Amino acid sequence: MDDWITQHADVIARRAVRDLEALVGVSSPSGDVPGAEEAIAIAAALAPTEAEVARLPCSTPRHAPDLLLRLPGTGTRRILLLGHLDTVIGHVHHRPLEVAGDRLNGSGTVDMKGGVVLALGVQRALLDRPADYASADLLLVCDEEWRTGDFGHTGRFAGYDACLCFEAGEHDAEGHDAVIVRRKAAGTLRVRAHGRSAHSGASPDDGRNALLALAAAAQAVAAHHAPAGPERLTAVPTVLHSGDAFNVVPAAGELTCDLRADSLEAIDAVVGAIPDEVGGATLEPAILRRWPGMDARESTAPLLARASARLGRPIIAAERGGASDASHFAATIPQTVDGLGPRGGGAHAPHEHVLASSLPERAAVALAVADAALTD
Repeated sequence: MDDWITQHADVIARRAVRDLEALVGVSSPSGDVPGAEEAIAIAAALAPTEAEVARLPCSTPRHAPDLLLRLPGTGTRRILLLGHLDTVIGHVHHRPLEVAGDRLNGSGTVDMKGGVVLALGVQRALLDRPADYASADLLLVCDEEWRTGDFGHTGRFAGYDACLCFEAGEHDAEGHDAVIVRRKAAGTLRVRAHGRSAHSGASPDDGRNALLALAAAAQAVAAHHAPAGPERLTAVPTVLHSGDAFNVVPAAGELTCDLRADSLEAIDAVVGAIPDEVGGATLEPAILRRWPGMDARESTAPLLARASARLGRPIIAAERGGASDASHFAATIPQTVDGLGPRGGGAHAPHEHVLASSLPERAAVALAVADAALTD
């Protein structure tokens, strides 16, 4: 392993648990401005003192401004490190960091404050080699977990030489370190039904049953589910709300579905299959979240080969179904690599955790990829 990687991976790992404890100690669910501001203050305090601190408008209204930590250098290359500070778990269920053997348990540990800790460590490591970059930026957004509008930062960083995103890392089936270079496109489909209420015993046929209409819409969505098909489409109805009383024909309701595929066009086809009305109740479909896919396998292959040589062990190109902000940058920054964070599990769940033993090895992977991105 390259000496620079060995040295700085050890430094990052030695302080990672303390840094993670500070970030996880703050409850910062999407949309909570005070929580986001506290997490941003901690992240800025953990950043290199040489980094220029800027706040950028968040892509989602009424969220705290995003944080940009810009590290200027004297070279020519520009590299973007990427992460998010918002979490899914609300304040009432938030759990601060708890060490239990190799498990670092806590809300947001693996998604993705553990990755933020490693990204900050990589930026600090780059301090001693300013001639290799014109700018080594770290962007931490506050709305990744529930953004329904357009992503606002793509144009600002278009043309950068590399984008490294620190979502959770993983091993492949043989136990090799893996990074993510391919992700599906994702869409969240909402279907609203508009019917007419009536007494379900005395005059049921005078009503227009919104629940039955939504059930038909759910079946129409599920009929497109084809994970083994050419678009690898998953179409899964996930939440249904309809009706207010046991003896009234439901007049309204709402269905939510999760859609993932290799292309957004496959997702649009599912939306187009929703009928206009069922049994007199009208259906109104809308896409709430629309995330592009990512396929950087070809463009990142030389980069990962150089990084593997510097690391002294293979770094495997892998794919993942979940959405990530890396997908937004992949179209304008061909060398986009994701999954550089620590390994763990339980994202968005009570058992969310990071594996402490993965911190030094994943720090080394991230450093190797950053080094390869800055030097040929």
